[in-house]
Amino acid sequence: MEPLTRTEAIIDFCLAPLALDTGTEAEREVRRRMTHVLRTYQAKTATPVAVDFSSMPSQVINEAAHGYE
Repeated sequence: MEPLTRTEAIIDFCLAPLALDTGTEAEREVRRRMTHVLRTYQAKTATPVAVDFSSMPSQVINEAAHGYE
């Protein structure tokens, strides 16, 4: 997998597992917030952000440990 540099591509990759209904108010709000976060981060670092998800270790969430059984 190539590193993702476009804000929209990073957001699409992150939201894909959630299978949100496209075009809903909730989906638009999530995208708006994530876009704000990524662009603010890019402005602070003064460099484009590239994310290589293939080199990131997997995260396992234990829902039972958080009371979501």
